[in-house]
Amino acid sequence: MSDDVAATKQTRDMAGRPMRRNNRRDRVRGEAAPKEFEEITINIDRVSRTVKGGRRMRFKALVAIGNKKNKVGVGVAKGADVTSAVQKATRVAKKNMVTFHMSGETICHEVETKVTGAHVLMKPAAPGTGIIAGSIVRSVIGLTGIKNLISKSLGSTNKVNIAYAVIDGLKAQVPRSKWNTTATKEKESK
Repeated sequence: MSDDVAATKQTRDMAGRPMRRNNRRDRVRGEAAPKEFEEITINIDRVSRTVKGGRRMRFKALVAIGNKKNKVGVGVAKGADVTSAVQKATRVAKKNMVTFHMSGETICHEVETKVTGAHVLMKPAAPGTGIIAGSIVRSVIGLTGIKNLISKSLGSTNKVNIAYAVIDGLKAQVPRSKWNTTATKEKESK
């Protein structure tokens, strides 16, 4: 047998110990695939339920995800620990993704939405204005690709309801090209 063949079949190291095969530490990690969506954990609450032996603590997470190209979703979920709650909320947010219309780097028109007691007013803004909004609205809008927006949260300050009100407002966006089509169709039908 030549030296090359003997070297490949060698099962012992220099000290005479058996060589390890497929050591986990020896493997080179491949680069992670780029994430399709950016994710923000907006809020984590500790919730409890009272049982016979005392209180059972769980965690509730509010997560928003978006691709910065007019797609965004919000999810709420509970879990035994923070990481499981965040993972569940992320899955819920991916299921509830919304695609909406934009006018350049802002929304198409002013919109006011209400979810239970939370009112959110959103207005388009001129280029260079930035996002003028409260923390929850800013977090959700920051994941959408919108760069200029003026917003005011009215009524309830419940973070979950405000996040869902922002999503409803984005769903209600109608592009300029469709603004006059309903009025035109009504005139044509008469």
